Amino acid sequence: MIKYIILFSVIALLFLVYLLSGVLKVYRPKDDADVETVQAYIKKQKIRKAIFRVFIYIFLAIIAVYIVFPFYWMIITSLKSTEELDSIYVTYFPKEIIWENYPIAMQRAKMGRLIFNTVYVGVISTLGTLVTTIFAAFAFSRLKFIGRDLMFTLFLATMMIPGEMMVITNFITVSKLGWIDTYSAMIVPFLVSVFYIYLLRENFRQVPNELYLAAKVDGNGDFKYLIKVLIPMALPTITTITILKLMGSWNSYIWPNLVTQTEEMRLVSNGLRTSFTSEDGRSAQNLQMAAATIITAPLMLLFIFMRKYIMRGVSRSGIKG
Repeated sequence: MIKYIILFSVIALLFLVYLLSGVLKVYRPKDDADVETVQAYIKKQKIRKAIFRVFIYIFLAIIAVYIVFPFYWMIITSLKSTEELDSIYVTYFPKEIIWENYPIAMQRAKMGRLIFNTVYVGVISTLGTLVTTIFAAFAFSRLKFIGRDLMFTLFLATMMIPGEMMVITNFITVSKLGWIDTYSAMIVPFLVSVFYIYLLRENFRQVPNELYLAAKVDGNGDFKYLIKVLIPMALPTITTITILKLMGSWNSYIWPNLVTQTEEMRLVSNGLRTSFTSEDGRSAQNLQMAAATIITAPLMLLFIFMRKYIMRGVSRSGIKG
C-alpha cells in the first residue's frame, strides 16, 4: 500500500509541475503591448497568483496526508481488537474501540520504568551537553589562543564521520570502563555535540565584540560576561539545542540496545521492541501501537508547542548582522 501512496505522490507532483508551467505560460504577458490596459494586466496577475496558490495548497495537502497517515494508522491500530487485526479484511477505522489496550500495554511493557530511564538519561545528558556546548562555543568565538581555528576545523571535520563508525570504539571503551548496563554508558558518550557547538558559536559571533571589550574594561571576567551577556542573548538558540537534544535522547535506540542487558535499564524505544513479542514470534500489534502512541505523544506535544522556539533559534544562528 505504501508503494502506491508514494507512486501517487510522485505522479501528482509531476502533474502539478506540468500544470503550473502551463498556467505560467498562459498568463505571462510577453511584453507591454500585449496588455491592453493596466487593469487587465493586474487582473491577469491576480488570476495567475490565485491558480498558483491553489495548486500549491493541493500539493501541500497531498504531502500532509502522506506524512499524517502513518500516525493515523498507529492510533487506529492501537484501538482495534486482536480479532479485527487477524481478519483478512483491512479496516481504516476500528469496528469496536478498545480503550483497554492502553493500560494493558503500559502494564505489559513496564512503561513506568522505561519512561523513568528515558527521562533520567535525557535530562542528565541534555544538561551535560548544554554545559559543554556553552563553554566550547564561548572559547571558539571569543577566546584567542594558538590553534583555535585549526582545532575548530578539526571539530567540524568529525561531522563528516558517520556515527555508525564510532559505535564499535565507543562500545569497547565503555566495556573496559565497566559501564555496561549502567546509565553512564548511555550519558557520557553523548555529552559533546560538534553540531550544537557550531550552532551556538555562530550565534555568539553575532554579538558585537565591543561588548566583550567593554566588559573587560569594567573589570568583568569571562565567566561573568558569559553568564550576564552571551547566554541571555543566545537564549533562543540554547532553547533549540535543549529541545533537539531531549528529542534525540527520547528516540535513541541502537546505542541503548547495545549497552543494556537487563530490562530494568532499557529505554522506551527498546521496550517497544521486546515487550510485545510472544514465544511463537507473533507480536501484539494493537498493544505495541498503543505503547507507541503513548511514547510519541510527548514528542508531538513538545514539537507543537515549542516549534516557534526551534525555528527562532535556528534562524538566529544563520543570520549575520
